[in-house]
Amino acid sequence: MPKLLISDKLSPRAAEILRERGVDVDVKTGLSPDELADIISDYDGLAIRSTTRVTAEILAAASKLKVVGRAGIGVDNVDIPLATAKGVVVMNTPYGNAVTTAEHAITMMLSLARQIPAANASTQAGKWEKSKFIGTEITGKVLGIIGCGNIGAIVADRAQGLKMRVVGFDPYLTPENAKRSGIKKVELDELLARADFITLHTPLTDATRNIISADALNKTKAGVRIINCARGGLIDEVALAAALSTGHVAGVALDVFANEPAIDNLLFGMDNVVATPHLGASTLEAQEKVALQVAEQMADFLINGAVTNALNMASVSAKEAPILRPYMALGRKLGEFLGQVDSNGLTTVSIEFDGKAASLNPDPVVASTLAGLLGSAMESVNMVNAATTASTNGIAVSTIRHDRRCDYETLLRVTVSHGGGERTIAGTLVGGNKARIVEVQHIPVESDFPDNLLYLRNYDKPGFIGDLGSLCGARGINIATFHLGRKQAGGEAIALVEIDGGMDAETLQELRGLKQVVRADFLSFSQ
Repeated sequence: MPKLLISDKLSPRAAEILRERGVDVDVKTGLSPDELADIISDYDGLAIRSTTRVTAEILAAASKLKVVGRAGIGVDNVDIPLATAKGVVVMNTPYGNAVTTAEHAITMMLSLARQIPAANASTQAGKWEKSKFIGTEITGKVLGIIGCGNIGAIVADRAQGLKMRVVGFDPYLTPENAKRSGIKKVELDELLARADFITLHTPLTDATRNIISADALNKTKAGVRIINCARGGLIDEVALAAALSTGHVAGVALDVFANEPAIDNLLFGMDNVVATPHLGASTLEAQEKVALQVAEQMADFLINGAVTNALNMASVSAKEAPILRPYMALGRKLGEFLGQVDSNGLTTVSIEFDGKAASLNPDPVVASTLAGLLGSAMESVNMVNAATTASTNGIAVSTIRHDRRCDYETLLRVTVSHGGGERTIAGTLVGGNKARIVEVQHIPVESDFPDNLLYLRNYDKPGFIGDLGSLCGARGINIATFHLGRKQAGGEAIALVEIDGGMDAETLQELRGLKQVVRADFLSFSQ
């Protein structure tokens, strides 16, 4: 039974869901980093919110960890590159708090426009400063949205309901989605120049860090108001304070800060600054929703192999998982075959999908194939980090789907190029889920993937089978099955020989010395 730790406060229902689905759950919140590092090796999964930091030290101690689930959208507290390198899936719940966060951004914008927090404090202090708090209408104003994903699109929808005009900057925003959301897509400089209000809804990355910099603020129109309910670090707070002090920026509403908890910040106490303590996702509905979603996603992964909302791995729905699983196993074994035969100096990998396989979601099958191929020569390669490992090592990966009739109902073919030339193997599924080799080096030959397999390339000449049998007999090696294939009589042939037990290096070298043998490899496969 997989074991999972909940280290941040989540709805109690999350633990109940995990247990109902067959996961052993411990709830231990408030752990120090050292305390977490001391126990994390016991767990296959870790469910967190924003408090727990999954650092290099935690990952180094997490010998069994397979998945980290973040109840929420932001994953700044997880070292994703290192988690990927260690083969740990990182999931979030990008939709559970989208409405709540969007509503908070709209609320902050309205509060800023009408100076409601300051007016409230003044009025409750017994003052009646009606003439002091002159606000601004938002009707007809231009709202610039930086980051037009799920939350940004909801903000755009609400803003249009308030009769605002919406422009957006997002390199990934397609014309179709822009039209659907009612957003006029523009470049960042145009957004800065046109917007009366600017709201940020982008993750914090190297590309977006300090996207509102001193230079960006200089490009905004005088009197602009800025809202950030996304991530601290998107705004240069020193530059923002300077722009507020000159009046170029009329006001800011911030739910997030570069350093949190923000108990001391240079913006605090300035006029026209509205601040809340990272409340964007803090509604009862959102808290419950993201907790239940992360529990369901992690249970699906640990029990069924389904991957949902992963940030470092291809998604596999619960419906797809049982369909894809035998193809993923076939791809892995085809990769293992080629990886054990020769994996040095790989330059390209091509994976072809034929027959029924052509209609599959290819990404999980590709990941599994690469894991089998590269794992034969490299430690700790799995489906999570296989693509990254290939890229890091300069290996180009391509996929081909064939819309054509196939000799087999379904077929995968893997071809690799390396310093020694090109190698290829093809396989199919028998009985719906049993992996079977059907072709090696374009030579038809059928075999299962047994625990122990001799791969032989030989000249199709009399005496080869007798010499092989004599050698194995002399060494006490029992041949279980024997599969032969050739293109033409007298030419090069393939033999796939299942043997009981292993073969030592001395015997393998003797086998390679037989006069008809071109090459010989001893292979084993994960079952």
